Amino acid sequence: MIDLHCHILPGIDDGASDLSLSLNMARAAVAQGVTVVACTPHILPGLYHNTGPAIREATGELQRQLDENGIPLLLVTGADVHMAPDFVAGLRSGRLLSIADSRYVLVEPPHHTAPPLLEDFFFNLTVAGYVAILTHPERLSWVPSRYESIKKLVRAGVWMQITSGSFTGAFGRNALYWAQRMLDEGCVHLIASDAHDVERRPPDLGAGYECVAKRVGAEEAQRLVLTRPMAILKDEAPSSLPQPLRMADAERSLPGGMDRSQRPGQKAGQRGQGLGRDPGGETEGDDAAGGLRGFSGRLRRLFR
Repeated sequence: MIDLHCHILPGIDDGASDLSLSLNMARAAVAQGVTVVACTPHILPGLYHNTGPAIREATGELQRQLDENGIPLLLVTGADVHMAPDFVAGLRSGRLLSIADSRYVLVEPPHHTAPPLLEDFFFNLTVAGYVAILTHPERLSWVPSRYESIKKLVRAGVWMQITSGSFTGAFGRNALYWAQRMLDEGCVHLIASDAHDVERRPPDLGAGYECVAKRVGAEEAQRLVLTRPMAILKDEAPSSLPQPLRMADAERSLPGGMDRSQRPGQKAGQRGQGLGRDPGGETEGDDAAGGLRGFSGRLRRLFR
């Protein structure tokens, strides 16, 4: 799996406080089945004054520490960028970062107040050639009153990233309700851990995957944690990727009696043999995983 939202870099925001915690977060992510993590610290004027060059340097240093400690995790650069008027200019100058220098960029809106000109902001990003990924909409307090705006953004090409812990109930009933509703209505493109530590907000992408697989099936869950994230790292156009699957469509696509979390070709009660792998042959996950191994080598060389 690929986790595209994680506050794993030590000492630069409200995530990992030191290197020891960063290494423990990395170990926890690997234990969940994660092979690639995007380092996405906050960039928030007035509070977290992180910049692209500083994030790149910190990511390279943490990758060296992971390698020295034998932790098999690949890091890529990114940022959890809060909405600001000069957003596009910041991306073009390198002060702000997209994910792995792709067209895809994490955008964090205010938590408690719907920003003015919300749709105009995302329209400007789209016109500039970026694919905006709105982070954890299910946890925003204003979403219930502006849900139609969220759906309109989805129709306009804005991607939605749900926190994996929201599906497990870690953020309460409201976050769980909106996470499930958005998933059911085909408004979720990615899930990510948004991990900050190993206790209160740990890397839990595997747990989120299992919850989603039970609801809409393993194939769609795999797209949320591997297929689309892999495409982002390769900077593939969103038009080349499968659209999110609504729950009603997922139910129609399953053979009668098959559990949503059951892989095609898998007997009832039989456990899977890894993400997206079927006993009877290759799946979309096999292709993505194979591509990831080759791509990982190229990414790793960037830090040397």
